[in-house]
Amino acid sequence: QVQLVESGGGLVQTGGSLRLSCVVSKSIFSINTMGWYRQAPGKQRELVAQMARSGRTNYADFVKGRFTISRDNNKNTVYLQMNSLEPEDTAVYYCNIIVSSGGNYWGQGTQVTVSS
Repeated sequence: QVQLVESGGGLVQTGGSLRLSCVVSKSIFSINTMGWYRQAPGKQRELVAQMARSGRTNYADFVKGRFTISRDNNKNTVYLQMNSLEPEDTAVYYCNIIVSSGGNYWGQGTQVTVSS
């Protein structure tokens, strides 16, 4: 069983920054896909950013130029650097990985609140 533990959420003012971290309980070197999703109250969970094993990244249009996904293989950690935060970014952010066997794993989520 793979476990993911997110951290780094919190309360920030409009225009501020946060960096989310997701520690994975296994080596992320061979993970097929790692990503961040978010879910705001009353809305469906949506993709924020993804990174493939190759390093190729994919971002939702609403975060392009503001958020950056990265990883540290030595620390088995995936990051989401969030800059220029807006109230619309308020949500619970979830880390997700898809391993080579097809297993799909989620973290418990971390709350991000952006005040206006």
